[in-house]
This record gives sequence, C-alpha cells and structure tokens, in this order.
Amino acid sequence: MQRHSHWQNISNEARGASVAMGNFDGVHLGHRSVIGLAQTAAPLGIVTFEPHPREFFSPGAAPFRLMNAEARANRLAKLGVRHLFELPFDAVMAAFSPQDFAREVLAEGLGVSHVVVGADFCFGAGRKGKAADLRAMGADLGFQVTIADLVQHGSREISSTAIRQALAVGSPREAAAMLGHWHRIEGEVIHGEKRGRELGYPTANMSVAGLHLPRFGVYAVKVDVLTGPQAGSYLGAASLGVRPQFGGAVPNLETFIFDFKGDLYGQHLSVALVDYLRPEMKFDGLQGLLDQMAADCDRAREILAGV
Repeated sequence: MQRHSHWQNISNEARGASVAMGNFDGVHLGHRSVIGLAQTAAPLGIVTFEPHPREFFSPGAAPFRLMNAEARANRLAKLGVRHLFELPFDAVMAAFSPQDFAREVLAEGLGVSHVVVGADFCFGAGRKGKAADLRAMGADLGFQVTIADLVQHGSREISSTAIRQALAVGSPREAAAMLGHWHRIEGEVIHGEKRGRELGYPTANMSVAGLHLPRFGVYAVKVDVLTGPQAGSYLGAASLGVRPQFGGAVPNLETFIFDFKGDLYGQHLSVALVDYLRPEMKFDGLQGLLDQMAADCDRAREILAGV
C-alpha cells in the first residue's frame, strides 16, 4: 500500500482511484461497508485526514482516537487498499468550501474516479457540504459518488462513539463485535522502569498518548510483533493504566508475552485487547502482587485458548 501525505502533484499511478472517504477511526464494520462499495475495477483508495479534524479544531480536548495513524494504515492495508491519501488537515484544508474541496482536492488534485461516503458524511468549511451535495458536485466534475447506508449492531448504529463507550466500561468483546476485529493498540516498544523484569515478568512498554483509553486494568491479549527478527504472533497479559502499586501517574500499556525471550526495544507491536480480567489494584506487598500476576496469566491463557 502506498501512503500519500498530500493531494497535489499526485503520480499518474495513483490517479483514477475509487476511494472511500472519511476519518475511519477504528476501521469498524460501518467503515468496512463504505470501503466495500469502493472496491470496483479501479485501484482501491482511502481519503482521510491527519490529524483528525477534531484534533485541529479542539487541540485541548481529551484524547478520543481509537487508532493512531500507524494502526489505521495497518488495518486498511489488510483490506486491500492500494492508495492511502492522508490529507493534512490544517487551516488551508479547514477553509475549503464544499465546492472548492470537491474540485481542487478530489477532481483536480487526486483525480478520483469514484467516491464512497457514509450517509452522515459532511465536508467543507462549517461542515456545510452533505453527502447528497457531493453526489451532485461529482456529476459536474466527472467522478461518481455512492452514498453508503449506516450499519447497525443490534438496535444501534455502529459508530466510533459506541465503540469508545464499550471500551470505557471494559467490554472489549462488545467493541470487537462492532469493529469486526479486536481493538488494538499499536506502536513502538519504549524503555520503562524495568520493574516487570525484576519481578520475573518482563514487559513490553508502549505509550498510549493521544488515544482514547479503555478501562484501566489487566487484559488477556493477542500480540503481533510487527518488526524485527522475532516478528510473529503471540499471546499474553497486559496492564493498561498508571501502576498504582508504584505510584505511577502517566498511563501506558505494559504487555507480558507468554513464553517469549528476546529484546523488543524499538520494535513495533500490535496488542489486541481480548478480555478484561480485573481493574488496577494496589497490594499490601510485592508477594500479593506476584500472586495476582500469576493468577492473571493463568486466566489469560485459559481465555486465549478458546479464541
């Protein structure tokens, strides 16, 4: 998959794509419905924005993203996307009228042949452009527009908001039912305080900065090591939170990979939250913590054996 960080001077190879357009935070089943409609004879593309427009307009708001750009790109590549247009959302992009965005970005800049959007899609300054407006503009500018119906899970529409709510209460399986895949946290393994190694449970530490945080606690997880000589799929248990036993303050994700030996610093991991085991706890002493960690790992192995 080719990633493009601009909409001007696009190569001839990337022009003429059939694209799905939106933010695609989580790449959930609703998004996949939109992407499926874009799969035509033309190369499959995605038009999205980086940073997320909400981050541009409300830079001080609490983190809300389900995925960072790396995780989103990895998931889209698995769906067969050939061209990922991650358009910079800045003051210039925010000021485009709906008409100018359709003409300068989609028609002239990217040269798209087909655009698919969800029924609730809005675009242009002030979110004035609607899906039906884009369809009319496309007819004048030479590209086809398809409007996808919203997808439901049970009695409610699938949305990134509903998925955040499920994760916030510690229901990763409910989130997965709407996503169509496990919710994953992806990124580089960074140096931590190495307490896990001292306790006999060496962990891969990852930052969760900028992401919506699922409920703090311990999870049964599936782990994909994406880079390095030990790339592959593993099982484990992970702690998400601030480590109350040691007076931590900055949330992070610490993953203990079962039956693994090696150095993962600087490598990239994808950690899938499968089941919520328990909330964070502070124990009277280290032995209580060690006993609970052993029980957590036993429970995680039991759960993961059945998925």
